[in-house]
Amino acid sequence: MRRFALSLFAPPVLAFSVLAWPALAQAGGGFRDTLGNWSRDDGNAKVRLAPCGAALCATNTWIRDPASSEKVGDRLEMKLQSSGADVWKGTAYDPQRQRSYAMTMSLKGGKLLTRGCVLGGWLCKSVSWTRMR
Repeated sequence: MRRFALSLFAPPVLAFSVLAWPALAQAGGGFRDTLGNWSRDDGNAKVRLAPCGAALCATNTWIRDPASSEKVGDRLEMKLQSSGADVWKGTAYDPQRQRSYAMTMSLKGGKLLTRGCVLGGWLCKSVSWTRMR
């Protein structure tokens, strides 16, 4: 998780890629509750979840170690579909590293949990986020 605030292993993990914004807005009101500023629970990164064109993007707004490969402004683009109450599944794409991940995002009790996987789901990393006020 050192490489990209939203990264998986050394590459990205945020677990969020390209989806039509109108579909996102209609994806059961709860999805809108994920938009805004979030702090990674390990204290190493802060991100903003917001629409970006036809995608939902998680963009790094603060990185604890500016010497790391994670940079402010790096983003993860997500294509997610509702998979139940406050659970979304799909793919995430990291344009900085040109890598794609299978992704799950869930919202529970004010916490956001993201899980990104590679190698057909054999290698996964979960990250917990707290909303910033």
